[in-house]
Amino acid sequence: MKASGSVFPFLLILALAASPLAAQELPRLSNGLPDMNGIWQVINEAHWDLEPHMARHSVQMREGPVNPVPAIPTLRAGAVLSVPGGMGVIVGGGKIPYTPEARALKEENMANWIERDPEVKCYMPGVPRATYMPMPFQVVQGENDFFIAYTFAGAVRDIYLDNPGPSPVDSWMGWSVGHWEGDTLVVEVTGISDQTWLDRAGSHHSYQMKVTERYTMMGPNHIDYEATIEDPLVLTEPFTIKMPIYRRMEENARLMDFRCVEFVEELIYGEARRYPLPR
Repeated sequence: MKASGSVFPFLLILALAASPLAAQELPRLSNGLPDMNGIWQVINEAHWDLEPHMARHSVQMREGPVNPVPAIPTLRAGAVLSVPGGMGVIVGGGKIPYTPEARALKEENMANWIERDPEVKCYMPGVPRATYMPMPFQVVQGENDFFIAYTFAGAVRDIYLDNPGPSPVDSWMGWSVGHWEGDTLVVEVTGISDQTWLDRAGSHHSYQMKVTERYTMMGPNHIDYEATIEDPLVLTEPFTIKMPIYRRMEENARLMDFRCVEFVEELIYGEARRYPLPR
């Protein structure tokens, strides 16, 4: 049967869009590497919880073992501090493969999120959490350099493409060493402070955590992001998270200041100001 004039162009467009040639049309630097310069942002619920979850209040008291009730701070905030439901971003689905002891601590952290989450006190978010916070980040890339600046807490990280050796000290954003495998930037991150969390649901790690990130540009405005997390102290096996990262398309897209330290001065230092030590 002969295709009609209206159907044939539509089928041709679909075929071209699915062709390998179309997938290869990436912006590139003069040395041929994918050009990831720009403002990017993740759009999902991983910031709140990496695992599949229903919508819920973000803080629960343990006083009700059968039906825990929301804590007073979140009740007063209404829906503002609630957690949107999400399908999870762990490859293969399911939960983070914590040991029983680590799982118990994760649940305890989640119940006491508002007192324990380092995000509340404006500490830098660490890796991989910085990637999927609900704020944009900027990639500044050259032929031999790769730098990422994040909105939250002014966090930044250099990705060393010329391996300088092991991390000299643990830090909030860790020590990132990268190399290219074809069009994929592979980054091994070590030396991450064990004070960082993986999400707002209390997902923690030890000082032995290693994160292996893979950034693969799938088109001019889309990066496929994977991060494999290894931690022999709290995990029974490594696990991988996966998500798309999208380019911010506004004509004037840029990072804005988010100097959150001044927002938490009262929280952290208010008691010392209200009750100063006697002279």
